[in-house]
Amino acid sequence: MTLETYFDYFILPILTISVILVFIRLIKGPKVVDRVIALDLIITIGIGIITIFTIRSNQKVLLDVAIMLALIAFLGTVAFSFYIEKKEDD
Repeated sequence: MTLETYFDYFILPILTISVILVFIRLIKGPKVVDRVIALDLIITIGIGIITIFTIRSNQKVLLDVAIMLALIAFLGTVAFSFYIEKKEDD
């Protein structure tokens, strides 16, 4: 079995199922915190999908996109946690 076969038949379907499950959590999340964490997790799974596509297509430019998405997701999570902390102090 080659690496491409693993990508096509195991890894990508698992990532697809995980995106669907996290999207359900994003819609049903009872609190805003659950929705923000679900959105951050969707971005993280998207980075994984971009990385797999980069390996399969041998286009190194897409890794820059994945790095930028990771940076934006991290900064968004930090900003939201800062907002929650300030809100609890009031």
